[in-house]
Amino acid sequence: MEEEIKKCVDVLRSGGVILYPTDTVWGLGCDATNEVAVKRIYDIKQRADSKALLLLVDSVSKLQGYVDEMPDLAYDIIEMSEKPITIIYSKGKNLADNVLANDGSIGIRVTKELFSHTLCERFRRPIVSTSANVSGVTTPRNFSQIASEIIQSVDYVVGYRQEDRVETVASSIIKLGPGSCVKVIRE
Repeated sequence: MEEEIKKCVDVLRSGGVILYPTDTVWGLGCDATNEVAVKRIYDIKQRADSKALLLLVDSVSKLQGYVDEMPDLAYDIIEMSEKPITIIYSKGKNLADNVLANDGSIGIRVTKELFSHTLCERFRRPIVSTSANVSGVTTPRNFSQIASEIIQSVDYVVGYRQEDRVETVASSIIKLGPGSCVKVIRE
């Protein structure tokens, strides 16, 4: 796994796109601070850039560098959640403009899964994490379900967990608004 992490970090630092296992489904990933790399993800997914992408970080402390205002409720939700949960914050900062939603909001998940957590920790920046499929096509539940066109479009495909046939699920998504307003986007 160590060599895989090193290779991924090299690809991410050079502005490349990776296909990697996360705490949920397999993801397309890139440096969330690199506008050109983010654009490539939109192109690979054939997705309108008006739809924001989700990011992964390895710790709550890293969130503060990319979220303008960190509601106290977010700390509680992250700590108490038993499954992966993505939180949409009102305003992102220090990120590529095209990774943010039109209203400036951003969805970020603190990953605890070994590979994606270690990758985020070593890369030291948030990593885009969007499902490895063309927009509108069913999300693949494990590596064997990822379309060859997706696999061929990235700069590096992680070997770790490719043989795993467990069908994973996407994270829950909630949006935190003013006054501790919570809106469930996806359960």
